[in-house]
Amino acid sequence: MARVKLYNPYDLSKHAELNLLVDTESTYTWVGREVLEKLEVRPTARWRFRAIDGRIVERDIGEAVIECLGEKATRIVVFAERNDTEVLGVDALEGLRLEVDPTTRQLKKIEALLAL
Repeated sequence: MARVKLYNPYDLSKHAELNLLVDTESTYTWVGREVLEKLEVRPTARWRFRAIDGRIVERDIGEAVIECLGEKATRIVVFAERNDTEVLGVDALEGLRLEVDPTTRQLKKIEALLAL
C-alpha cells in the first residue's frame, strides 16, 4: 500500500489522502469516482480497459496531481466504479520517479533516471 495525496490539478487546495494498492501490472492509477468528483476532477475522455479476467470495461479518465514520498506529478487517473480496485499504477510510479524495491517490496525513490 502507498499513502498518496491526490489534488485537483487546477485548484491544489482541493485534495484527499488515500491508501492505494501499488499494482505494477496496472498501467494507470484507479481512484473511486466519488473521490475524484469530490475533488472536482473532470472526466476528459472515456477509454476501454481489459480487466484481469479478460473482460473489456469502459471507464472515464481525467488528470490529477498525485503526491507520494514527497514527489508530485500530474498523471492520468481512471474513475473507478464501485467494484473496481483502487490502485497506484505504473504510469504514476514512473512519473513520480518511484519504484518497488524487489527485496523489501516497499516504494522508494529512483536513484537516477536513464538518459538514453
